[in-house]
Amino acid sequence: MLEKLKTIKERYDALSRELSDPGVIGNQEKFRALAQEQSAIADIAAAYDEYAVVLDHIAQNKEILETEKDAELLELAREEIEPLLKQKDEMETELKVLLIPKDKNDDKNVILEIRAGTGGDEAALFGGDLLRMYTRYAERHGFTLETLSSNVTELGGVKEIVVSIAGKGAYSRLKYESGVHRVQRVPDTESSGRIHTSAATVAVLPEAEEVEVNINPNDLRIDVFRSGGHGGQSVNTTDSAVRITHIPSGLVVTCQDEKSQIKNKAKAMKVLASRLYDLYKGAADSEMSENRKSQVGSGDRSERIRTYNFPQGRVTDHRIGLTLYRLEAFLDGDMDEMIDALILDERQKKLAQ
Repeated sequence: MLEKLKTIKERYDALSRELSDPGVIGNQEKFRALAQEQSAIADIAAAYDEYAVVLDHIAQNKEILETEKDAELLELAREEIEPLLKQKDEMETELKVLLIPKDKNDDKNVILEIRAGTGGDEAALFGGDLLRMYTRYAERHGFTLETLSSNVTELGGVKEIVVSIAGKGAYSRLKYESGVHRVQRVPDTESSGRIHTSAATVAVLPEAEEVEVNINPNDLRIDVFRSGGHGGQSVNTTDSAVRITHIPSGLVVTCQDEKSQIKNKAKAMKVLASRLYDLYKGAADSEMSENRKSQVGSGDRSERIRTYNFPQGRVTDHRIGLTLYRLEAFLDGDMDEMIDALILDERQKKLAQ
């Protein structure tokens, strides 16, 4: 571990020198690439510097214990070395976590999709609750949320919605949300007070950059049509809605929220690129399926990951067995305790591997 840390520290220092070179500063593309590389290892380099200081203090105290005759100095060295050794062990654990290979998508923006599942209108209403939950979570973290396409009901439910959530580390926090979310509650329309179970599916995709997904225009079929909404809402007299079909994969993306055909096409292309990136990434990851199955946040959207029980006021994540009895706050976007626990669980599993 020490050798790996030294190598990373040396690379960090070398990057610092390169980034101060006028030739590099004048080359924006190279400067940006080097700055990103340095930023990715900055935490490790800083932690190693602190660790090196602790090791040095331990070595100094050991030398005193081995060579010094003065009783007062010996006593002082014994008092200092015990907490230093404890600090060293704690720092080594932290460094091991920092050395876990980082998901290259963690700092990316997110394409988040919510679809109503089993349960009819109640499932759509629950989809609306999930949308509000993620909207409030984004607000709490300073992320920006933008609707890319939507299909909502008159009652405020969500049949299907696609949003982008932009902000540093958005994917690292939200990637654990992929899966089936189940709700247990008494619907407003249920006169007998019987508890119903319904579900909604959430998909979280890292927003793809242009350089990561090469989309051949010849592989696309683009159809335009007049958009429409429930109750006569958003009905345009021009063909502004856009449907893009990626012929090789069969993926279809529709966007009609904007009145401009150009804007709808741009949004649809953003969603298509992210879905294709996820598709290609999934195919590559399948080669390591045994490892992937054991990881939290694998993105398996057929898996029931969480239950929201209204009568008991609880939310349970089935992957880690954690139950929180503060459902109202959770649905208001106060999700960090759950997400932090999922991150910790994933780190522990990776450390064990």
